[in-house]
Amino acid sequence: MSLIETIDNDIKGAMLAREKGKLEALRAIKNALLVQRTEKGSVEIDHDTEIKLLQRLVKQRKEAAELFNTQGRKDLSEVELFQAEIIETYLPQKLSLEEITGIIKAIIAETGAKDLKDLGKVMGRATKELAGKADNKQVADMIRSLLS
Repeated sequence: MSLIETIDNDIKGAMLAREKGKLEALRAIKNALLVQRTEKGSVEIDHDTEIKLLQRLVKQRKEAAELFNTQGRKDLSEVELFQAEIIETYLPQKLSLEEITGIIKAIIAETGAKDLKDLGKVMGRATKELAGKADNKQVADMIRSLLS
């Protein structure tokens, strides 16, 4: 079942259960998927694009929540964080720090990277392999520490 079909089914469930907050988050996902689909002019969106889209939505929600917190609007911040949690359930499960370290060490060994000059080579492979499973900033910091 594609992501948009899953979202449609979950929207129906949220409507029946009268879960207003969850419904808003699901509709935001569906809207973003439909916009992405019409921009590309295709019927289907590949899995990597879906993951990137969901990650962007989560990031937007967390940034908005942070902004609302600084402005003293805790009520709006809670709504944004709740929506981020709902959207995160559709992302692949995050890997533990040990798992990420193991994968990065394997990539470094495969590429023969020795110092920070090889950061781009390692980062390119790590980004593809860990897409949606780890935060890219965390991966980059880990690669830097392992190569220095």
